[in-house]
Amino acid sequence: MLPAEFSADLIGQWVGQHIWPLFRLASFLMVIPVFGTQLVPARVRLGLALLMTILIVPMIPPVPQVEALSADAVVITLQQILIGIGLGFALTALWQLFVIAGQMIAMQMGLGFASMVDPANGVNVPVLAQIYTITITLLFLVMNGHLVAFEVFIESFYTLPIGLEGLGQDGVWALAHRISWMFASAMLLALPAVTAVLIVNISFGVMTRAAPQMNIFALGFPIGLIFGLFAIWVLHANFLPHFDQYTRETFDFMRALQGQP
Repeated sequence: MLPAEFSADLIGQWVGQHIWPLFRLASFLMVIPVFGTQLVPARVRLGLALLMTILIVPMIPPVPQVEALSADAVVITLQQILIGIGLGFALTALWQLFVIAGQMIAMQMGLGFASMVDPANGVNVPVLAQIYTITITLLFLVMNGHLVAFEVFIESFYTLPIGLEGLGQDGVWALAHRISWMFASAMLLALPAVTAVLIVNISFGVMTRAAPQMNIFALGFPIGLIFGLFAIWVLHANFLPHFDQYTRETFDFMRALQGQP
């Protein structure tokens, strides 16, 4: 028999107070771009999740008292994993937005064949997309975006307290529609460079049609590539405002996903 001050219910409450926040934190850290990539070992992510759990447990609301092996405990665990993955997916969409934009520009200007292995994801991506990924990662860390991301995530323990209710159907649909926002924003980001390269290609097509005996397309490819690089250089002047806007929209979406106004 356990002493009165250490009853089975009390021990279950303590375990639930730490285990369920750990599931939400670990799911979040396994998905987010900077810490959830292959560059960070799983042991480091797990250790960081354990450390953050110990720090935030005294600040979060009390967890519901349920039996450890009951159906309610399983549902609560799955809800915590879904919340962590959902909030992490919102940040992942921000990174993939710039990767897709880089792929669109590279394919139009002829850099699509110049690909390299992305060490973070383990797949081949165009060099331009990798440059964009490195740029936004450095900007995100320099602007303390990771601290803001963790702050927004910790707010979820108050707006979405640990319980049987999680993101709900509206939250899942919002995450699904976030994919369309990612592609639309990438298209808007890449549209100036894509349009500029398209105008150059159209002009070479008109010249080839007007003078068929001249092999214009032999010169069109390198000139189009040079003009595309020039367009990218010009667009980099407004890269920071676009990144700031999309980052703010991402954090606003993460708060809206939690039910905050």
